[in-house]
Amino acid sequence: MIIILKKNANEQKVNQLIEQLKAKGLEIHESQGVQTRLLGLVGDTTQVDIENIQANEVVDQVRRIQEPYKKANRTFHPADTVIEIAGRKIGGGHFQVIAGPCSVESEAQIIEVARAVKASGAGLLRGGAFKPRTSPYSFQGLRADGLELLRKARKATGLPIVTELMNTTHIPLFEDVDVVQVGARNMQNFELLKELGHTKKTVLLKRGLSNTLEELLMSAEYIMAGGNENVILCERGIRTFETSMRNTLDISAVPMLRRLTHLPIVIDPSHAAGMSWMVESLSMAAIAAGADGLMIEVHNSPETALSDGAQSLTPAQFDALMKKVKKTVEFFGKTMD
Repeated sequence: MIIILKKNANEQKVNQLIEQLKAKGLEIHESQGVQTRLLGLVGDTTQVDIENIQANEVVDQVRRIQEPYKKANRTFHPADTVIEIAGRKIGGGHFQVIAGPCSVESEAQIIEVARAVKASGAGLLRGGAFKPRTSPYSFQGLRADGLELLRKARKATGLPIVTELMNTTHIPLFEDVDVVQVGARNMQNFELLKELGHTKKTVLLKRGLSNTLEELLMSAEYIMAGGNENVILCERGIRTFETSMRNTLDISAVPMLRRLTHLPIVIDPSHAAGMSWMVESLSMAAIAAGADGLMIEVHNSPETALSDGAQSLTPAQFDALMKKVKKTVEFFGKTMD
């Protein structure tokens, strides 16, 4: 349920209303827009008498919300959320590109790639230290050593780092990671999501391979309900009946999520198709659809990569792509800062 307050409502009476609602065991989420001030009621609202609330002199409208997610709901928070990561903004007209290798393989590799993507205009560095793989015999990442190499790359370039967390027991290792990624396979690992809700880390939450948008938003709600509202959503392709590509990029998810939620939306074209030659087209489509950022895999030697080489761009290919990205982002009225 949301309560829309009248313009210039008496502050003392608004506070009295808030205290009355809290006395009913409700949590109040307040949102101040340019023209509108809202009170979002979270909890059992069945005991709330809408007519009684509507009669309050500071109340303009009262609406019941059908969606089970509250904090991620745009109705509660009409303005786009802008998240700042070490000086880089994403959301609300701010566009970011996250780039780097699927897996951190060596110090030389990650620093070389980090320097290359920064020179091309990427704002954040991605790299997998802990890698979830379909086969137990595939490369699983350098783990804690990989995190240390990412820190070295950050020191060398100044780029904030983005890397995947797979297990709650690893959280202490991620204390100085700038953005914690929750991968597609862990989107509904609710214990992990709840623990991340108790941190202040920015979380990049990837959509599961077969999950609905409502399920994605409910996963974001788990994090936000714990007190951490620094959540970025990532569409990375879903599993369909199509077999000509790795996954199917649900480009329609961008405008639909834009309608449903205020959270920033990033597209991962590399995982979506699994083919490097498709990354440019999908990136352009993502920008046109209204995405707030891209997450692109870049490797200095894709043919020898220990994971996902087929979908990785070379630094030269990434540089050429970024020239088009910058022009397209500018055309659609967003900024890369």
